[in-house]
Order: sequence, then C-alpha cells, then structure tokens
Amino acid sequence: MRGSRRSPSRWSSWLVSLAAVVGLALATVPAHASPSTFDGFREAPAPPADPSAMVAKVGPAVVDIDTKMSYQSAVGAGTGIVLSPDGQVLTNNHVIEGATSITAVDIGNGQSYQANVIGYDRSHDVAVLQLNGASGLTAATLGDSSQVAVGDPIVAMGNAEGAGGTPSAVPGNVTALNQTVSASDSLTGSSETLNGLIAASARIRPGDSGGPMVNSAGKVIGMNTAASGNYQIAQPGGQGFAIPINQARSIAGQITAGSGSGTVHIGPSAFIGIGVADASGGQPGAEVKLVVPDTPAARLGLTNNDVIVSLNGAPVNSATALTNILDQHHPGDKVQLGWHKPNEAVHTDNVTLAAGPPG
Repeated sequence: MRGSRRSPSRWSSWLVSLAAVVGLALATVPAHASPSTFDGFREAPAPPADPSAMVAKVGPAVVDIDTKMSYQSAVGAGTGIVLSPDGQVLTNNHVIEGATSITAVDIGNGQSYQANVIGYDRSHDVAVLQLNGASGLTAATLGDSSQVAVGDPIVAMGNAEGAGGTPSAVPGNVTALNQTVSASDSLTGSSETLNGLIAASARIRPGDSGGPMVNSAGKVIGMNTAASGNYQIAQPGGQGFAIPINQARSIAGQITAGSGSGTVHIGPSAFIGIGVADASGGQPGAEVKLVVPDTPAARLGLTNNDVIVSLNGAPVNSATALTNILDQHHPGDKVQLGWHKPNEAVHTDNVTLAAGPPG
C-alpha cells in the first residue's frame, strides 16, 4: 500500500500509468475456517510470538520503501522483503504503482538505494524491485505457507504509517485461510480480486503493505496487504490480510526469470498519458478524466470526456479493461487506439506508447 498518500487536487488522483490505477478497497468474504476442537472442547490458541524477537531476527531483511508520483504530485510509503543479497526485493504492486521515483532503505545496513521495478503482477498484487548497486544484503528466510494453520501465532511487520526505521511489529494469530477480497479503486472504478489470502488478528496499517508476516520461527509465511489513500480495507475486529508466501514466491520467480504472461508484466510500463474512469451513462469504454501534457495522448489531441473503446482491435469496455490490455504492451509499441468524443462517431488513430510509471 502506499502509506500516507497526499494529492493536491481531485483530478490528480485520476492519473494512471497504464490506465486506471487499480487500488485496494477490500471487502472480505466471510471465513469458513474455525478453530479446531477435540471432544467438544475448543483448543486454546497457541501462545503469541515475541514481536521484539521477530524484529531482531527478521528486521535486517526488511526495507522501507518511499515513492514519489510526480504526475500526481503525491508521495507514498510501504515495505519490502529482501529476496537476495544483490538487492531483489518483494513487495505489493500497489506500493509502487504510479511511482516515478522509488527509494528503499535497507534496515540491515541502513543504506538508501534507488530502485527499479523488474516486473509486477497486478492481479495478484505482487511486484519485484531491484535495488541499484546493492550487495551483501540479508535475505529473508521464507517459510511454507501451505503448512500454516488457523490458530498459528504470527507477527506482522512493516513500515507502519511510513515512519521508517526499526520495523513495527504486531502479534496475532491466524484466524482464517483461503480468504477472497475484492480490490477496487474508489475513484476509477477499476477492480481486481485477490484469492487465497491469510487472515490474522493483527492490525496491518498503512505503510505495512509489502512487509513480512512471520511465524514463531521467524520464517516469512505471507506478505502483508493493507489500505492507503483511495484504498479502504474492511478489517472487522482488527483483522489483517497477507498474500501466502508460496504464491508470492512463485510469481516473483516468474518475474525475476523474465517470463511475462497474461498477468505478469516484465520491465517498464507502457504509458498513454491519461487518467480514466469507467464511461458514464452505462456506456462501454474508458472515459478520459485527465490528459498529461507532452504525452502520446496530448499529442493525439485527446481531451477530458473522450471515451476510449478499443486498443489494437481489442474492445475496451471499462477502465480495468484498458489497464489489462496495456499491461500486455511495452514502451515503443505502436498501437491503434479507437476513441470518440461525446455523441460522435468512433475513429481510430495510431499512437506510439511511451515509458511510464509502473502498475
């Protein structure tokens, strides 16, 4: 999550890199898992893990992430998990989406690094960064999330509220497995669904997103996911969510191998230079809400209220659809854009995609 994101105007929040930025207004699906019982008696929960001990053990493998979004005149904060000594870092996609500058401070050595996005999977909210010039970093010990059970003690760690420094650490217990949440941006209407999440009785706060959820042995069993800015998460009773580390590790491996797919984008993002929302009046399409100067959209002559209906022949029925189609492209690609002004006929124009911020 982008911790404390600030924006000076309503329209700046419409800006996206590939189209509408997918946010995380998360609504939980009721959990079906429950504590185990024996002879009709409920087992006592496992004793809580020691937060201080977990910070001492896992903290050196955590990074604080700070982002700048120049197109939106906004800043954000989140957390990352060090995967390799040479500076590959796992985090949530929504921590770095839209960022034009990413800085990470390694807790283990105190050094600050500029970071590049190796790739991301928007639909699973996973991204991998490369810290430029990093070496000898402490990598996290990853556990096996398939072995996690309801009642297990955990500690959720991160850069809570973007405070930086020693990671915050909140103890709790696993309350449910295989949870499904819907993720949507309150401004753009773009939406995704995250599946298979771990739920825990630990309050995960803005800035914690991308941080480790660890078991009592100090092994990472999940990656925290939380709300920020336009993203609101329903967490009844202080419940927090984490992406199982087996899922995140598999996607990270695909990213670091350079294996793009229908959901995994490798390298720089393609950029038209617009902020969009679902078309008004129930019509199909992505309606332009903002045009960034000196971008392909501006040079094409797009203006507010224009509606994009196709890209390279693929129908664009919504803001999310435009985002998903653009995720399959890269800077320099030449594409054909179908669009129309209000109450006018559709026409097509060729446009060369520029490089833009991730996600």
